[in-house]
Amino acid sequence: MLSRRKFLNLSMASLALTTLPSKIQSKQLIRNYRITAEITPHLFDEKGISNNLWLYNKQTPGPLLKTKQNEIIRIEFVNNLDEATTIHWHGIKNINKMDGVPYLTQNPVQPGETFIYEFPLKDAGTFWYHAHFETWKQIAKGLYGPLIVTNEIDQKIDDNIVILADDWRLNKNYQIDEKSFGSLHDWSHAGRIGNWFTINGEKSPEYSITKNGFTRIRFINASNARILSFGSSLKKMKIIAIDGMLVKPFMEDKFKLAPGQRIDLLVETYNLSTINFYEISGKKKLSAFKLNIDKSNNAPKKYIDFLPLQEIPLHTKPKNLFIHMQGGAMGNLAKAKFEGVEKNFRNLAIEDKKFWAFNKEVGHYDHPLASVRKDQAINIEVWNDTRWPHSMHLHGNHFYVQSKEFKNVKSPILRDTYLMQPGEKSQFLYIADNPGKWLFHCHMLEHAASGMIGYIEVL
Repeated sequence: MLSRRKFLNLSMASLALTTLPSKIQSKQLIRNYRITAEITPHLFDEKGISNNLWLYNKQTPGPLLKTKQNEIIRIEFVNNLDEATTIHWHGIKNINKMDGVPYLTQNPVQPGETFIYEFPLKDAGTFWYHAHFETWKQIAKGLYGPLIVTNEIDQKIDDNIVILADDWRLNKNYQIDEKSFGSLHDWSHAGRIGNWFTINGEKSPEYSITKNGFTRIRFINASNARILSFGSSLKKMKIIAIDGMLVKPFMEDKFKLAPGQRIDLLVETYNLSTINFYEISGKKKLSAFKLNIDKSNNAPKKYIDFLPLQEIPLHTKPKNLFIHMQGGAMGNLAKAKFEGVEKNFRNLAIEDKKFWAFNKEVGHYDHPLASVRKDQAINIEVWNDTRWPHSMHLHGNHFYVQSKEFKNVKSPILRDTYLMQPGEKSQFLYIADNPGKWLFHCHMLEHAASGMIGYIEVL
């Protein structure tokens, strides 16, 4: 373990990561997409059809948005639902007005309206997009999809497989369990845990990949609250990127993936015919997906050099921000302020459906946590003083954290979503060079909806 002093003296991310253009350059290539949100039937398996999913472009997951690094993406978004919504671009170091947070960075997109999202993509990696209006309901109904930004490394890889995992909560008729939305038990405990596990909307899909080559597998956890764990028929799995950021490759026999997190694996397919992946978080191992290594390869590749981001020394003493997380069932939150009024925990729960707090204040989208100067080094000291794990996500930035999520990682890594265990104290270190109001919240979506949320403003 690194000492606090040594951690704060570690280098920060490269200038390439922390530089965001103030305006879009006209010579950059623009990738155009059109996304429509609407109610869509979906066949979960041969036994039944769900008629009440909310999907992008009538598919689950939503369409793959794919661009190259340093291009501009332009999305014409049409809302054909019967309620308002927005789209957040999870993990993107975005322009603040394009971040998709209702009432904070944009007005909600009303039924029948169209909104144009347009922003540059400075970092290559695995990202995703999802609804950010009543996320606890709209994501649970299917409003999400993958966003992949490629660079020259991807040209050396034979196959890219996106694995978007979710656990839906379905009733006996294979419909989204509407009656369970807003469950006080879910909101005050672990969150909405599902009963129907899928990969890319299917049960145990199979994919063909190339012999004697390299396959990049991009895992994304779109669950409301379930912490997924993945194992495989491989003895070890090589992790090459975390939350979209390249890392020095390391080996693990299994890995956890909290809601909102992403992990990329590199698989060398020499002397293999199939690879099976499993979800192993429960008592029973579930088949996740299968890779059939059956595509011919006329020009096998021998070596790929993954270079993690170069680093620069911290040039100023970081400003410390303190986040004390409290609340939930079996918690120690006796009272907290909500909209300026102090209430005891029982009244917060019964009257307002609020169970969680930062620094004894119940948050919401427009709840300020702190204001900091642009280009200031920031250290968020976070204490999970609850009985539950929390997947903490910072919009518009990646931060260095001394991760406790992996057995074989000793140095801090860049994340935008970090899983904190009960009682854990961590430090999130970054340069606040991206102006605007950026949410910081738990990505167990029921926890955010019931108070574990606020924003940091970069002036």
